[in-house]
Amino acid sequence: MGLDLHKLDHLIAVVEEGGFTRAAARLHMSQQALSASIRSLEREVGVELVDRGGGAVTPRPAAEALVADGRVLRGLARSALLRARRIGRSETEALRVGHTPAVTGEEVTALLRAVREEHPEIRTDVYQRYPKDLAAGLVGAELDLGLCRGMRAPHGLVRAALGRDRLAVAVRAGHRLADRDRVALSELAGERFVVWGSPGSSGYTDFLLELCRRAGFEPRRVRNPVQGTPPVTAVIGGDDLAFVTAPPGSAAGGAVRVLRLEPPCHAPLYGLWAPHTTSDARDAFLDAAVRRGERPEEAGGGEPPGAP
Repeated sequence: MGLDLHKLDHLIAVVEEGGFTRAAARLHMSQQALSASIRSLEREVGVELVDRGGGAVTPRPAAEALVADGRVLRGLARSALLRARRIGRSETEALRVGHTPAVTGEEVTALLRAVREEHPEIRTDVYQRYPKDLAAGLVGAELDLGLCRGMRAPHGLVRAALGRDRLAVAVRAGHRLADRDRVALSELAGERFVVWGSPGSSGYTDFLLELCRRAGFEPRRVRNPVQGTPPVTAVIGGDDLAFVTAPPGSAAGGAVRVLRLEPPCHAPLYGLWAPHTTSDARDAFLDAAVRRGERPEEAGGGEPPGAP
């Protein structure tokens, strides 16, 4: 039994574009040829994949499952092609790392620096991506590794804890708490927190809100209107608070104060990747990152990082 990847690409386009007209334009083929390709694929699979009634095209559950697996297959094929091409041309492997805004550029840089101490030969390209784009880039073989917090592994990817970073609270320099160097989580009942995703759609937001609930209060929250900015900057110009992983002290050129949170709370750092792809650089990176995550915290004490 075989599966024609070209026909699979056709089905993916029809589902993503919501019909044959736009899918045919995207694929640069006629609607008649595209419709014939989908019918041929249905015969190969042995079930109907789309409903064509009422002038609309609606994917059946079998099509949705096939598309989800098809995106993974397409990514594996692309990854294998790029690897063979790189080896054949004797090119050095570049590790393509994506990270969500919840993992700051400074944290990624520190992690890369630690990894290069063990593997100076690793060359990296780093990109910030929102969670959906990060997942799509990993499944589509545009990225080799994703770094995130609280994000579950989407279909076709696996997740591993690389460590935990101690949480702190950021406030603007003129906030009533700005003269403190530490604050208890229970003291923050009634404060409003800036978060980066909506509850239920962001695993990291859900994680942070649950910390507040465990401290005995239901947190007030607002979604950061300026997405993609460093977390410490979210509190500038207002009285909201934000959970951050930045070190305590002054931040953002003196506009922000970062307070140590007591008792210690830690935010998990996860690595995401496609398990059936091959990358020596990614394997070396993960090994070094996990060893780094097992070390005691360098600043602030508390329990050592580890999987939550």
